[in-house]
Amino acid sequence: MQYLAARDEGDVLEALSDGETSVLAGGQSLIIDVRRREHCPPRIVDINRVTAFDTLIENGGFLRIGPLVRHRTFESEKVAGPLGELMRVVVQHIGHPPIRARGTMLGSLAYAHPAAEWPVVAVTLGAQLVLAGLRGRRTVAAGEFFTGPYGTVRRPDELLVEVRLPLLPGGTGTGYAEDRRTTIYPQAAAMAAITVTDGLITAAAIGLVNAGPCPVRARAAENVLLGGPCSDAAITAAAEAAAEVDVTTGDRRAIRRQARRALSQARERV
Repeated sequence: MQYLAARDEGDVLEALSDGETSVLAGGQSLIIDVRRREHCPPRIVDINRVTAFDTLIENGGFLRIGPLVRHRTFESEKVAGPLGELMRVVVQHIGHPPIRARGTMLGSLAYAHPAAEWPVVAVTLGAQLVLAGLRGRRTVAAGEFFTGPYGTVRRPDELLVEVRLPLLPGGTGTGYAEDRRTTIYPQAAAMAAITVTDGLITAAAIGLVNAGPCPVRARAAENVLLGGPCSDAAITAAAEAAAEVDVTTGDRRAIRRQARRALSQARERV
C-alpha cells in the first residue's frame, strides 16, 4: 500500500484520478476497514496537511464546512443560533471522545454508514454537498447523495470538499434523540426542527435513522404539524405519522418513540 501526503487540493485530486486511491482524514473508519482487510486500497492520500480544508464559515445563508473539520468542533459555541444548538446536541451522540477528536463530519458523510448521525442532519435540513475532481466541481442535494448503506453518488475520482448546511431562522427549535444499546451506532434515531411564528408551526423538518438503507425524511409527519400549534396532540400525531414511513429496517415502535422525543425537545427550544 502506497502512502501519499497531499500539500493542496490539486495533489489530492491528482491522486484520486486513478479511481483506486482512498482518502485519509480522521481515519476512524478507513483504518479499521484496512486492519480487518475489508478494504485494501493500493494507495492512501493523507489530506491532513491541506490547511485550506479546515474551514468553517457562515456565508450566503449556509454554514460551509470543509473536509478537515472534526466532530468535536461542534461541541463548542463556534456555530451560533438554532443550527449550532442542534449540532451541539447531535455531536454528543457520536462515538466517544477519541472518535470525535479525530473523525470529521465530511468523512462521516462520505462513509455513509446507515445509522450515522451527520447524514440524517444533512438530509433533513436539505444540505448541499460539493464534490470536486479533475473534471470539475458539482453540487448534489443531500437527499440525492446517499444511495444505500455505505453508498453515495461520489465517484472514486472525486473528493467531498464541502457541505453547506442551511442556517435555521429565529423561532426554530431543534431536537435529536436516539436509542443506542451496546454499539456506537443507534438502533433508531430521529431529528426534528420546527419553526413557530405567532404560535403556529410554519416550517417543520423530521428525519429518521434506521428507518431505511439511508436517512429518511418523514415528510408526511412534517405535514401533520404545519399550520397548527405545537401541542402535545400535534407531536403525538406527527410521531405516529413518522412511524408509518416505509420502514425497511429498524423498529416502528422505536422510531415513534425517538420521533416524539426529538419533537418534544424541539418544542422546548423554540
